[in-house]
Amino acid sequence: MSNFEIDLDEYAEGAVMLDGFEDCIVGVVEEFGNGRRLLYDKQKMINKLCSEDLMTEQEAEEFFDYNILGLHVNEQNAVFLDQRIIPVITEQKVIYKIE
Repeated sequence: MSNFEIDLDEYAEGAVMLDGFEDCIVGVVEEFGNGRRLLYDKQKMINKLCSEDLMTEQEAEEFFDYNILGLHVNEQNAVFLDQRIIPVITEQKVIYKIE
């Protein structure tokens, strides 16, 4: 994996960037027929709301659900990573574990 800088405004032109949560961006996703979108880590966002806005975890979850997840700006709305999973391949099948 190479380390290089990327201009998100150019690379994901038109994608919704959430003010104050730039440090919670973990990737860029794309979907056929739509432009690129920014992928945010939901748990990092919840933790930030708790530490910086002094919310309880429940208050932060409610705020996230109503004000962030429920936000619709355009077709390139932000998307959120809810759970990280790790595929574990066995001889008979693939098992998914939560990280």
